[in-house]
Amino acid sequence: MGSGFTTYNKGEFIETDTGNKVSRRSLISGSQNIVLGGKTIVHSKCTIRGDLRRAGPSHQAAVLIGRFCSLGEASVLRPPYKTYKGIFSYYPLKIGDHVDIGENSIVEAASIGSHVRIGKNCIIGRFAIIKDCCLIEDNAVVAPNSVIPSFSVVAGGPPAKIVAQLPESTQDVFEAQSKDNYAKFISV
Repeated sequence: MGSGFTTYNKGEFIETDTGNKVSRRSLISGSQNIVLGGKTIVHSKCTIRGDLRRAGPSHQAAVLIGRFCSLGEASVLRPPYKTYKGIFSYYPLKIGDHVDIGENSIVEAASIGSHVRIGKNCIIGRFAIIKDCCLIEDNAVVAPNSVIPSFSVVAGGPPAKIVAQLPESTQDVFEAQSKDNYAKFISV
């Protein structure tokens, strides 16, 4: 989260009308089932699996991502799945605003709140719920079906444990950082 600018080759990223910056080297499957809220950066080699969605006539988004998010290089976002009453189904993956997912992290959560930082090389298990204003340290392994309360710092694992609490100012700090990171992500 340094103060310097991050430059990128203009030809490598596609910028949408809502300010999303998506690397041409990302792997996005089922883009019609993915909602990006705006001003989100999808880095190189990031994989988003919008093709993994519940079958049937209803058109429900598979992956919903809020505003001012950063999806790190080589991270993987896939909707969680389970078999219920003998029927295999995918369920939506919902990510709030101002969420930073570190490089090489794998996310199969049910939901990630707003103002959340997920470090590098993390695994967020199937149907995990991470509430608002959380910090998941590098290399943490959040167990499937876990619920991480707001203002938690989580590390280690498997399974990861709550190791500290964040101050109430976390929302303002993470929001300012994500807006700053977006503003300083400039093409050359």
